Amino acid sequence: MDRLRSPGGCPWDAAQTHASLVPYVLEEAHEVAEAVEGGDRAHLREELGDLLLQVVFHARIAQEDPDEPWGVDEVAADLVAKLVRRHPHVFGEPGASDVTDADGVNRQWDRIKGEEKGRDSVLDGVPLAMGALARAQKVASRAERSGLVDAAPAPTGDDVGARLLALVQEAQSAGLDAEGELRRATAAWESALRAAEHPTT
Repeated sequence: MDRLRSPGGCPWDAAQTHASLVPYVLEEAHEVAEAVEGGDRAHLREELGDLLLQVVFHARIAQEDPDEPWGVDEVAADLVAKLVRRHPHVFGEPGASDVTDADGVNRQWDRIKGEEKGRDSVLDGVPLAMGALARAQKVASRAERSGLVDAAPAPTGDDVGARLLALVQEAQSAGLDAEGELRRATAAWESALRAAEHPTT
């Protein structure tokens, strides 16, 4: 990546910015999900490489910042520090945490993250740019883990939004990924539609 961004490298790579790469990050993340859902391990390996390229690319661009340069080493160091902080039941002193199951880990993670970021709400940090279905499930998950679901139940009614939200909550309660379930159902329908386009004679 250093060679690609340096003089004599690739003009396209050299022209990219953090902002120009956003669509590629999203696309690569979706392609990783598709490879996982397709069960193709070779494809997954390839797509993880493409996603890693995005991390390396952004880190290389960040190295060029004249005021606050950082690179992939700092990204990795930050990640390691975060994982250690948010897993006191693994890395802390014995007895530092009484977490014994996955639900407890999730609640502990949310609490530590909230303290680190000075958040006022368990819903802070859910990206507005997420797809509506995935964002609804993230809100439902956070509300469920924090015990807010009973205090402020989701809107009900016959309108499409309320019905979609009810389905997201149903998926959340069943431990299913609503976005993944819809992708699978859409893929099956797409296959049937393609077959209907060219019926065998």
